[in-house]
Amino acid sequence: MTSFCRRPGRLIRAVLIAAAALLSSPAPVAAFELAPFKDGLFAYPGILAMDDNGYRMVVDYQEKRDIHQRDEVPEKKVRGAYVDLSPRRVQREAVLETLFGSVRHMTVGRTKGARLITIYLHGQGGNRLQGVNDYTFGGNFNRIKNLMVRNGGLYLSPDVSNFGDMGAAQIAVLIRHYREASPGAPVIIACGSMGGALCWKLADRPDISPLLGGILLLGSMWQNDFRNVAAIHLRVPILIGHGSQDRVFPVGAVESFHRKVRKAFPGYPIRFVRFETGSHGTPIRMIDWRDAINWMLSARG
Repeated sequence: MTSFCRRPGRLIRAVLIAAAALLSSPAPVAAFELAPFKDGLFAYPGILAMDDNGYRMVVDYQEKRDIHQRDEVPEKKVRGAYVDLSPRRVQREAVLETLFGSVRHMTVGRTKGARLITIYLHGQGGNRLQGVNDYTFGGNFNRIKNLMVRNGGLYLSPDVSNFGDMGAAQIAVLIRHYREASPGAPVIIACGSMGGALCWKLADRPDISPLLGGILLLGSMWQNDFRNVAAIHLRVPILIGHGSQDRVFPVGAVESFHRKVRKAFPGYPIRFVRFETGSHGTPIRMIDWRDAINWMLSARG
């Protein structure tokens, strides 16, 4: 993968990032843990290997068990035990007007005074409704909605107009808009597939990177020029979930990226969760949102 944007000189960037960190509103609140919600159903079904002091994990994935036994209608409707529809009471459709165009999005939870903000950015062919569908992807979007609502947080699922500079500019405005209404709330950006292009663009913005509490890449892409990414220098935690049989972004290239970051920045909080035999969409179905977010919050401090 190539880098996603041009960069000014290192000194100018350092000044911009430092200034943004100071002016981005009060310092983040102390780290907290998301309370359990259906952990017995959504926890990883088995750990096959744990390497690199816990920074690399291999999770057992079986299509028969994790799709056909879990879903009432495979890949379309999960069984009822995995779903709690109470977040629908605080789920709204909204439009944010920006200089870069309108951003249609779904909000779930506190739009003001949230303790935590999680944003899901869909990939090619997706839309804002994908991230709030209670029944697809094994009910995993229903779980993140419940985790945010039950822990005083806000969940956002916007339409992505494109995966270039315009799309990143729109999402940056969306982040700043809701972050201003929830000063101090860490912002977790979770990006599926091509949504990762936006994750990396946002991670490199001096106005956004200091606000980030974590970056979650789900069947997504790496960044060759990671040494110059603003969020990397701020040591923003990164968690990568990837299927071992992903045919869109080869698992070997993603694992290589993980190793390179760990080598270039010893002790960097970047975790790799490999779903053995999983395909491109497996991480969205199988990621343990609570485990992932709690790890990022504790690693960010």
